[in-house]
Amino acid sequence: MEMTENARKYVKKMSQEGIDELMKSDPEFMERFASFAFDEVVKEDDLDDKTRFMAILAALIGCQGIDLFRDMMGAALNFGVEPLEIREIVYQATAYLGMGRVLPFIRAMDSIFEQKRISLPLPAVATTTLETRREAGTAAQVEIFGEGMKEFYKSGPAETVHINRWLAANCFGDYYTRKGLDLAQREMITFCYIAAQGGCQPQLVAHAGGNMKVGNDRGFLIRIISQCLPYIGYPRSLNALAAVNEAAEK
Repeated sequence: MEMTENARKYVKKMSQEGIDELMKSDPEFMERFASFAFDEVVKEDDLDDKTRFMAILAALIGCQGIDLFRDMMGAALNFGVEPLEIREIVYQATAYLGMGRVLPFIRAMDSIFEQKRISLPLPAVATTTLETRREAGTAAQVEIFGEGMKEFYKSGPAETVHINRWLAANCFGDYYTRKGLDLAQREMITFCYIAAQGGCQPQLVAHAGGNMKVGNDRGFLIRIISQCLPYIGYPRSLNALAAVNEAAEK
């Protein structure tokens, strides 16, 4: 059995030991998976390789696919994703999955950087302090979701208002304000985390809308979902598509 020629070329450019091992141990499976993921899916649209791999890494964190993350992180470096960009994708996931699920990815990332002789720690890129993070986070929320977010950090019942404050200061102030990725890229990877982990449809609809507000239109998000589908499966991909359509209607 043979995978398609385009898939073979793509796998060669990825140049990852784990993928090569599967091709030897499970050739019948890899004939179909590689021909689909690395040929049919890749050539479906005009998404550039760098954006594709950024989305894939975020989706793999979201679905907890750490074994494939190790291979795809190496491939992402081969396809032009910078170490700093990879680090930001991993760090930002903490706000959407929690440290319990992200720590293994931080350790895997650092291990691969060391294997590639990439010196750690990478440069610091924070732009806020503990004193300025809430205000800066609110500004990011407003840019993404609109003026209605300006006072959101102090809204809600007294016993839960601290969570809205943390959302502004921690989720947006600590992560979205960092250098290394722009706001549109950060919203795109957030969409991927949420789509891949499932069970968060209201947040997925909200961030589909946020993506559209910062320039990632419906067509772009469909391309992102398409590229993530081999890694997160059809049910979560279809839920993500439904969220995009709902956000577009609004």
